[in-house]
Amino acid sequence: MVAATQASDILLDYFEGPARGVDTKSSPTDLVSDADRVAEKFLVDFIRHERPEDGILAEEGAGRPSRSGLTWVVDPLDGTVNFLFGIPVWCVSVAIEDDRGGVAGVIYNPNSEELFAAERDRGATLNGEGIHVSDRADLASALIGTGFSYDSEARSQQAALLRRVLPHVRDVRRAGSAAIDLATLACGRFDGFYEAPMEAWDKAAGVLIVTEAGGVVSELPAPKGLSPGVVAAGPALHDALRALVV
Repeated sequence: MVAATQASDILLDYFEGPARGVDTKSSPTDLVSDADRVAEKFLVDFIRHERPEDGILAEEGAGRPSRSGLTWVVDPLDGTVNFLFGIPVWCVSVAIEDDRGGVAGVIYNPNSEELFAAERDRGATLNGEGIHVSDRADLASALIGTGFSYDSEARSQQAALLRRVLPHVRDVRRAGSAAIDLATLACGRFDGFYEAPMEAWDKAAGVLIVTEAGGVVSELPAPKGLSPGVVAAGPALHDALRALVV
């Protein structure tokens, strides 16, 4: 938790100034900046110092194999496009995984000062208070979160799926940060969430937090054979949402 909040302090300094070191990744609209790189370096240096035997998988390329059986999955800035456009919806997402999946995870949004956290079999919290997913069972009245790829072909397929989903739910929201979407689901503000593709760092902390908040998470195949995403909701809604989006 300390590392995530300290990394967010670095990001806030960048957020208040002009964008620096902006470059593209998978497409001309998929951006990375010096803020991403500096925050990732801080987190990776912290892990290497405090947990020298643990593995690292980080969005901007830092990584090493695990010698302890634990791997840190790091998204130093989830919501980079929001960040660069001055939209205060972005976060730091950090998870620890073993061969069974998530062990611990945190998502920190410094703009709202909200820290979501979970440990395996110990529940999920928001700023230290327990949280739980929505108990809504009716898909027609459900508020659903989703996100979109920066790959144009994948976006086309996602648009077709969205057209199918919209008539069957209350409405759909897109925050621009998958980690924040999953945290929003975990505390009951969304009733469900689906998105594919998603990389490991997009979902590692969020999936654990949703699960520990009582939610159900299953894999969602991705367009074009890209990395699979997730369908997530409360137990009463998950199967109906999954049937709609798969």
